[in-house]
Amino acid sequence: MPKPELYVIFTGNKGRKPDRLLLSEEFFKGADIDIEVKAKVIYESNTDDIINQYIIFCKVFSEQTNQHGMTQKAVTETIRICIDRNVLREYLAQREKEVVTIMMSLFDEEQIMKSFVKSERHDADRETAERLIKKGK
Repeated sequence: MPKPELYVIFTGNKGRKPDRLLLSEEFFKGADIDIEVKAKVIYESNTDDIINQYIIFCKVFSEQTNQHGMTQKAVTETIRICIDRNVLREYLAQREKEVVTIMMSLFDEEQIMKSFVKSERHDADRETAERLIKKGK
C-alpha cells in the first residue's frame, strides 16, 4: 500500500507560512486531538508545472476580482491575461466558455450564500427586537 500524503495548494502570498500544516495547530490551537493530520503546503514556485500554473491563475483571478468585482469581466480578463502569459494556455483557449460558466456559477453560489446569511441575520435581529419589546411590556 502506498504511503498516504496530503497536500494543500496555497494560492496567496507565502510570507512566513510553513512548508507543513498540522490540523491540530491550524484549527484546534495545538490541542491534543485523536487524529493528527500533516499536510505539505505547495506554494508558487519557478516551475512551469500544472500546479504552479493553477496558483498563478488564482492570483490573477484575485487581482481581477479586486479590480472588477465578482463579474464576468473579471473572469474573461483572467482568462485573457493567463493565455497571454502562457498560463494554462491550451486548456483556457479550448474551454474558455466552460471556464466562464463554471466561474460565474461560483459567483452565483457565493451571492446566494451572502444573501442567505444576510437574511438569517435580519431574521435574528427581528426576533431579538421582538423579544426585547415583549420584555419591555
